[in-house]
Amino acid sequence: MKAVRYHSYGDTGVLVHEDADLPAAGPGQVVVKVAATSFNPVDVAIRAGYVREVFPLTLPHIPNFDLSGVITAAGEGAEGWSEGDAVIGFLPMTAPGAAAEYTVAPAGILAAAPRTVDLADAAALPAVGLTAWQALYEHAALRAGQHILINGAGGAVGGYATQLAKETGAVVTATASPRSAGRIRSYAADHLVDHTETPVTRALEGRRFDVVLNLVRTTPEETAELTNLVADGGAFVSTTTAAEDAGRGVRVAQVFARGDAAQLAELVARVDAGTLKIDVAARRPLGDLADVHEEAVAGRLPGKTILIP
Repeated sequence: MKAVRYHSYGDTGVLVHEDADLPAAGPGQVVVKVAATSFNPVDVAIRAGYVREVFPLTLPHIPNFDLSGVITAAGEGAEGWSEGDAVIGFLPMTAPGAAAEYTVAPAGILAAAPRTVDLADAAALPAVGLTAWQALYEHAALRAGQHILINGAGGAVGGYATQLAKETGAVVTATASPRSAGRIRSYAADHLVDHTETPVTRALEGRRFDVVLNLVRTTPEETAELTNLVADGGAFVSTTTAAEDAGRGVRVAQVFARGDAAQLAELVARVDAGTLKIDVAARRPLGDLADVHEEAVAGRLPGKTILIP
């Protein structure tokens, strides 16, 4: 089969589209013919070796942990799945990934793929959808009627977070650039802040939110300013920079997303019910993965990008 691998940490030049052995299912695993995978920004840091102590890899490594595809074989004990089942999943981040024609996945982390979208496009859901879900419900404990600020709503996680927060019944203030403003409006955000026009904390000076969800890399000073927007007893949740203790009963949390089949099934149910939209900005052949990394580092990637073997 063809796969993208890297045999050493380094720049985008280490990503090679080459022949690799077909994987075989071990106990509790299934083999999946990959329909698509998706790029996530952390892929760059993992490939460069910046986080090797957190995510130790066995080289050569096949990257990309988002998966959509069809099961072709099941190992002993891989219960609940059969050959031909369409599935999605958030693969373990240090295991061989989905940037290949076939991959192996633990049966327990998979969910049935949405029926109402193209199977390849469903690869844009697992990691970022679960990040949004866990941020809102596990860390922020978001409830109906609460006011939430989503800083970075125009990104992939932010789009799902905006939709889920609205479905929960929260009042959503979202920050977005003009490029993504139309999409965030279509998700029914109550208030939109153009962060390219006015700094967020200045635009919202004097307001307080039950929850601030920060999806943007911020300096310690910027993080402190954002925590000041949290109401007493509220929650500041970030997928990027950790926040200091803000006092005033404010809970602070940093999100490290994990695979969760039950939560993923909940997200799929919302997609099939039409209450959660999957946004795919670009569809590329798998051989373009090195170029996608380059474009991401240069800030030229248009949004959530899927890669098709």
